[in-house]
Amino acid sequence: MSDRTEIEAAVFRKLLAHLDSRNDVQNIDLMNLAGFCRNCLSKWYAAEAGSRGQDISYEEARELVYGMPYDKWKGLYQKEATREQKAEFERVVDKHD
Repeated sequence: MSDRTEIEAAVFRKLLAHLDSRNDVQNIDLMNLAGFCRNCLSKWYAAEAGSRGQDISYEEARELVYGMPYDKWKGLYQKEATREQKAEFERVVDKHD
């Protein structure tokens, strides 16, 4: 593994740890601000694994990103999006990855 790959892997692990420490930040907030969220990371992870011949499902990737099964995380931390969050999502949806 190259130094760059090792650094990128460490940064990704730190990003996941940071997101885990900020369970108060909702996915819709991430989508509205940055155009991606934890689910996007999960989709990217599963897609990249698949392109490298690894059979990792979206749900398996979600568990890696969320640090637990998604349904459990959702029950513990996800709140209903506000009208304002939904309106902002619709305003910026074309900027999402």
